Amino acid sequence: MIVISDTSVITNLAAIQHLHLLPQLYKQVMLPEAVYRELADIDPPVAGTLEVQAASWLEVRQVVNRNAVKRLQREVRLDPGESEAIALALELNADLLLIDERRGRAEANRLGLRITGLLGILVEAKHQNLIVAIKPLVDALIATSEFRVSSTLYNQILEMVDET
Repeated sequence: MIVISDTSVITNLAAIQHLHLLPQLYKQVMLPEAVYRELADIDPPVAGTLEVQAASWLEVRQVVNRNAVKRLQREVRLDPGESEAIALALELNADLLLIDERRGRAEANRLGLRITGLLGILVEAKHQNLIVAIKPLVDALIATSEFRVSSTLYNQILEMVDET
């Protein structure tokens, strides 16, 4: 299974000490170089910086089609990490793209990519009995990071996993 991740999924899972869910769910996750740089080449470090540098289950890949990256940045106004994640997912015919940002998700959907975000990862982790509950993790994300979720979606997710 080829899984590509954007930055926010990594940083948010690291912020709540649940980055270990990615290799448990997907075995191997690929990061485009821009995402790796967004995580590793930052001072002061962000959540996920140290984990990404040491993780054997992460593979950094270079995007070949630089024109696709430039088009996504220029026309869709995505940041370098999102642009490279989408371009790499297309190049490798990825099975799944991990991405949260609204514009990036919309473009990935338009391009026919299968996507999931942080909430989808947590739902899958609960279904596979890797976590006991989603609510405390989402509450921690909202409290400690820039993670935003509408109250409607929040309640829908909790209903999906019988945590209402």
